[in-house]
Amino acid sequence: MKRSRGVWHLIGWWAAWLATTWLASCAQPGAGGKAPGVAEPAAPVAAAPAPAPVPAPPPAPPAPPPILPFDEAVLSAANNLLGKAVLPASTARHALVVDPLIDGVTGMQSNATQAMGARLAELVRKSYPQYDLQPFSTPSLSKSPLVLIGTFTGVNAERKTEGVRLAYRICLALADLKTGKLVSKGLAFATKEGVDITPTPFFRDAPAWVEDPATTGYVRSCQGTRVGDPIHPAYLERIQTAATIAEAIDAYAASRYAEAHKLYTAAAAAPSGKQLRVYSGLYLTSMRLKRTGDAAKAFGEIVEQGFEAQRLGVKFLFRPAKTEYWSDPKGLQQPHSMWLREIATRVQKQPSCVQVVGHASPVGPEGPNQTLSQQRAERVRQDLLRNVKIDAKKVQAKGVGSSEAMIGNGRDDASDALDRRVEFKLTSC
Repeated sequence: MKRSRGVWHLIGWWAAWLATTWLASCAQPGAGGKAPGVAEPAAPVAAAPAPAPVPAPPPAPPAPPPILPFDEAVLSAANNLLGKAVLPASTARHALVVDPLIDGVTGMQSNATQAMGARLAELVRKSYPQYDLQPFSTPSLSKSPLVLIGTFTGVNAERKTEGVRLAYRICLALADLKTGKLVSKGLAFATKEGVDITPTPFFRDAPAWVEDPATTGYVRSCQGTRVGDPIHPAYLERIQTAATIAEAIDAYAASRYAEAHKLYTAAAAAPSGKQLRVYSGLYLTSMRLKRTGDAAKAFGEIVEQGFEAQRLGVKFLFRPAKTEYWSDPKGLQQPHSMWLREIATRVQKQPSCVQVVGHASPVGPEGPNQTLSQQRAERVRQDLLRNVKIDAKKVQAKGVGSSEAMIGNGRDDASDALDRRVEFKLTSC
């Protein structure tokens, strides 16, 4: 009996141990509490969040090209343009024509742009035998050659086309008429020293400035574009007529006025002949040939084009610091009265109101310039109202001083005559 009770004692102890162990292994702190004699496990420590990646700074814009002496700048832009052109592989030479270079704001040709064109032609003949330089003419263009275009534009210290210009930006582009795309670009900046931006005879004598699609297409094909971009359609559509106009401009400069008039007449008859340069050419040659009726008609077409663009700038010349008109003894004697009559006739027909805006060259303090531009605008407004019966409330005068200078060289001569223009802007009543 003693032995039997010992065995049962061992069996009871073993069963109690098993029960205690099983309970400890199953107990959950949130469901019945902590098991007796068993420590609660520590809560897991959350991992620290990974630091956010620091964004890389944007790449710095490339530094603009340095400002070089004029001839060095022309050669730099030209060598980049001609030497890096992406051309189709060919054993033949590539036909190349140069469409005369222009100012990138006004569209005018000057002694400087002509000098650039001559320098480019010389460089092509001397250093680039892969190009076959041909005249800018209708027969040459019919073969779809490469066309070299370029703008020469005054820029300020921040290299923007506003305020007082301190340097010049040279932008060249090479356009392939076969593909309709640009195949090369060239850019450089030139100092003002030794640069003559006096307009050539045609642009010196031209009476007005209008935003013209032909000029806009030329400029936009050159500026703000990259290799592979399409040529601006307004330029492509008018390039054949542009060749005739270029020939007429040369004839006018050589005083061959009858020949120039014939060429401008031919350009006017073309589908793309509705251009400022065409109407200006018909006006100038008619004046030179004493055909005042034809001249008035051509000036009326200039006014019509300006009003279609909502903005017409006319080169009323005034005596220095005065409101009296002045005629340039070196240029064509312009009939201000005829201009006013043609403008007034069209203002009378307009449902819009017209703002007469006076401008001044950036010479001297801006305060007096502002006052003078206001006085000149008022003078033109009064002369306009005297020509035809117009409600005086329909025509307002405003002076803006030199804040909207297009040339900005501060020379106050024929080179920046457009800075002293009087504009007619159509506005709502």
